[in-house]
Amino acid sequence: MAQAFVNSKIQPGKVVMFIKPTYPYCRRTQEFLSQLPFKQAPLEFAGITANGNINEIQDYLEQLTGARTVPRVFIGNEYIGGCIDLVNMHERQELLTWLKQIGALQ
Repeated sequence: MAQAFVNSKIQPGKVVMFIKPTYPYCRRTQEFLSQLPFKQAPLEFAGITANGNINEIQDYLEQLTGARTVPRVFIGNEYIGGCIDLVNMHERQELLTWLKQIGALQ
């Protein structure tokens, strides 16, 4: 079930961030991404605490990304990292380029 949940969220042309809503790095990353000019549907914050399979979801995220921590951010089918990785990409001006390439920005 955890694998199906995660895989259903990771899609081409979409940005998904797996979060625990109360975690500071998750909130920081949400605020950061929310400031970017996304089109209506391409950005999703997927809370992992709502369905009760937190450990299973984090185990599967670890298989995909090498870490169980959240946030875990995917652009399209590519894992790009967590909060600090995302901010670093933005500072290097790579993030907006990548988001434009998948058609996620207005």
